[in-house]
Amino acid sequence: MATTLWGKVYVHNIYAGIAAEGEPAATRPAIPSIYAGRLQEEPGGRCVFTYDETYRERANPVPIAHTLPIREEPFVSESGLPPFFDNLVAEGWLSRAQARALGVDPRNRFALLLGFGQDLAGAVSVEDTEPREHRNLEHEDEATTAALLGRASLSGVQRKLFLVKDGKAYRPARRDEISTHIAKLPSGDHAGLMEIEFLTTAAVRALLPDQDIVAMEIRRVPAIKEDALIIPRFDRTPSGARRHFEEFSQLLRKYSGEEKYQGSYETMGQFARRYIPAEAYRLMSRVLACLLVGNTDAHYKNFAMFHERGGLRLTPAYDLVAASLYPRYQSIALSIGGITGLTIGQLLPKHLLAMGNGFGIDESALVAAVDDLRLHLPDALAAVENSDVGSKQLRSRLIANMEKRWKSSFELTGPLSSKRRSKSARR
Repeated sequence: MATTLWGKVYVHNIYAGIAAEGEPAATRPAIPSIYAGRLQEEPGGRCVFTYDETYRERANPVPIAHTLPIREEPFVSESGLPPFFDNLVAEGWLSRAQARALGVDPRNRFALLLGFGQDLAGAVSVEDTEPREHRNLEHEDEATTAALLGRASLSGVQRKLFLVKDGKAYRPARRDEISTHIAKLPSGDHAGLMEIEFLTTAAVRALLPDQDIVAMEIRRVPAIKEDALIIPRFDRTPSGARRHFEEFSQLLRKYSGEEKYQGSYETMGQFARRYIPAEAYRLMSRVLACLLVGNTDAHYKNFAMFHERGGLRLTPAYDLVAASLYPRYQSIALSIGGITGLTIGQLLPKHLLAMGNGFGIDESALVAAVDDLRLHLPDALAAVENSDVGSKQLRSRLIANMEKRWKSSFELTGPLSSKRRSKSARR
């Protein structure tokens, strides 16, 4: 007889990231974890999530996901975990290591979520009511061992683990400990990846000075004997409270894996226009900056929204990598202007104008966003050139690509728009 897997779903510190003006985070009262509902896998792979009656009857209960509104009826997913939960499960090297530790098939994402659901992205955790014994936790690779001992999950195929800042140093988060930082580790398949992300992020920070961009530093983590790109978790407050957020893969009901590439930037813009019109322009500016720096891997999981009392709001920009510096990543992750598979070298002003139209934003507003990038482009180039991270050759390549892209893709956007308006007026 098949075993039925199920777990308890909790929400933590909902809205704890929102403080009264001037109230320091450390003094903010923590909201205890609250049992929200039951997640169950049935024979055949069907998964069911049901909100707990007591949770539903709370004053103003918070949905755990945009696609899982509060209701009495169960949510049924016929083929595995619902997209919200599926996007919380580890991928790549970590999911394989977790599967070995649990003694399960790596494709059993429900078991991985139950076994490593204590510290997930955002405000939700999943508790296994009959936890499996974790075995094979010790690896020759100290980073893998540390990631498994933390009993946490982080999606994405790059090697990552959760850290805690302990004084001035960082160490891997322990079991039953909530992490404060993410460490991205070197990748043998992508030489210089940490340095490229650091430089790309510095460039975007200069291009979008009015937007929140994640902070980062490259530091040695003694416990794993490796340098790492260390990034504060924007879904955690300084006091350790969890902040409620979702990636666009979750908001748009996309499953983990290749579905994060199946869609368009305009779809994100239309979502923003529908639910948070004030954020649509900022989101469009962020996409434009990604294109300018050559971040061709800017897919649905690399954009996200906080859930706050007043509604949805963009999280800080993160995972900013000029992937086009690698020859294999020339195609833009999502379709743009109705074109799928457009390479960064084929990007033209007409595609940018088409994207703005798809966002539902006036063409003049897109031209204004491009003009803002023009004003800050010298600062972005200087941020890369003057950085002490990466080789001079790497910094020069990134600068040259940005300058080339500006001239070929961005500089003529305003003149093309003016030409179109003049032609329209003569009709």
